Amino acid sequence: MTPFTFNTTPSLRMGAGLARQLGEIVKPICGENILFVTDPGMVANGLVGPVVNTLRAAGLRVTIFDQVQADPPEAIILQAADMARHVSGVVGFGGGSSLDVAKLAALLAASGQPLAEAYGIGNAKGPRLPLVLVPTTSGTGSEVTPISIVTTGASEKMGVVSPLILPDVAVLDPELTLGLPAHVTAATGIDAMVHAIEAYASANPNNNPVSRALAVEALRLMGRVLQRAVDTPGNIEARSDMMLGSMLAGQAFANSPVAAVHALAYPIGGHYKVPHGLSNALVLPHVLRFNAEAAPLAYAELLPHVFPQVSDTGVGDAAVKFVEGMAALSRACGLPQNLRDVGIEKEALPMLACDAMNQTRLLVNNPRPVDEAAALAIYEAAW
Repeated sequence: MTPFTFNTTPSLRMGAGLARQLGEIVKPICGENILFVTDPGMVANGLVGPVVNTLRAAGLRVTIFDQVQADPPEAIILQAADMARHVSGVVGFGGGSSLDVAKLAALLAASGQPLAEAYGIGNAKGPRLPLVLVPTTSGTGSEVTPISIVTTGASEKMGVVSPLILPDVAVLDPELTLGLPAHVTAATGIDAMVHAIEAYASANPNNNPVSRALAVEALRLMGRVLQRAVDTPGNIEARSDMMLGSMLAGQAFANSPVAAVHALAYPIGGHYKVPHGLSNALVLPHVLRFNAEAAPLAYAELLPHVFPQVSDTGVGDAAVKFVEGMAALSRACGLPQNLRDVGIEKEALPMLACDAMNQTRLLVNNPRPVDEAAALAIYEAAW
């Protein structure tokens, strides 16, 4: 067996209604003076108020930072870190962007390290403040990943990758995802499935049996319930399976990193502010088709776990049917299918292809090499 490393969040707590016990969970970990990191949407939809009340009822002093933006820019990270210098611990509450900001606020406040020096793999310096993460979508898996993504400049994304930013505890309450709009459920769900697919097929030398097993279970769970979660937003069983699947996929790709789907999705989000999950969904089938021509085995192996009702005649056929099944699932969930549907002009495709080449951290993990010409062809197919 090839040597590998597997890191994950040391403690996970999952259960419907667990957010109502958040004060009891947070206090022994974070102390009595908390920075609560979230976004304006969470405040507006009424989720923040009751949760903050549970923290205060446990005797905690809570300062709220609710200015997180999607694809957070450096300025937001630095604002949150400045506020975190005056507290004993940090709670991140929301989607992936809020959790990513909370991770870096906890790191930068305690370490004093400049953000610019933390970018890359293994460059972050400790210590960090105590940290609890509470996801409210089933998509990014950020609660179990040692990764925070930051928008630098106008559109480029960079990552801080270090086990230091794994939280002390992740609290998963599927009730927090009840009633999410269908398009958000669909896009975040496809995003989570992409995490598992790319982790399973990753060419990274740390691709390992633990990550692959987690990816398979994540896809088995989410493949059978994603459309149900989209169509019946109050279905707690479907929401629970999606939240568990998203977390398992996060553990998988945290250790067997993602590849070209994410590399090609990032410029779409950076330039056109398309949500991350939807950006992934738009390029997913086209990247998978490109990969399946040269490396079909991984996708063939995944077919019976995600689409057990589909028969095949061999590895090549199974890989094709897996790719088409994922494309059909995206369509059935009501997501846009083409780049032009989200306002991207055909003339912009060469620029996107050029920018995708900056994502070397991800492209090296793809099972088939992707150069700029290949990236352009994938974008053209997606357009």
